[in-house]
Amino acid sequence: MSKNGFLYHVAIAVKDIEKAEDLYSKLLGLRVVHREDVVNYGVKTSMLCPESGEGTAVELIEPLDENSPISQFLEKRGEGVHHICFLVDDIESSLRALEKEGVRLIDEHARPGSYNCKVAFIHPKSTNGVLVELAEKIKD
Repeated sequence: MSKNGFLYHVAIAVKDIEKAEDLYSKLLGLRVVHREDVVNYGVKTSMLCPESGEGTAVELIEPLDENSPISQFLEKRGEGVHHICFLVDDIESSLRALEKEGVRLIDEHARPGSYNCKVAFIHPKSTNGVLVELAEKIKD
């Protein structure tokens, strides 16, 4: 079954991931399903999902150090929504189709991401000011 266009997660940049996990768990009943340090991107991540396991997740992202792009984001904008992520079945063909339509890409090709995905970002100038991530689940 195709996952094209499914809103996979909303990513929120935070200063303290543990406090944020606690807040979203208590406030919305979300549960932490995965934590991961993504050293090559300079972030610590935490994926929270509804108890049912279905629906869109919340991804919390905290900088690992002051050189992280997320650290710079927090400094400029404070805590808040960083990006939204949509699942696609074939990320490379999705990127080629977007490119053909004149969409400005941050990543011309997919790169390894967290949660067993290949990812690529679309420039906010092409998506109404919103940083959009595309993700393709890597088949086991």
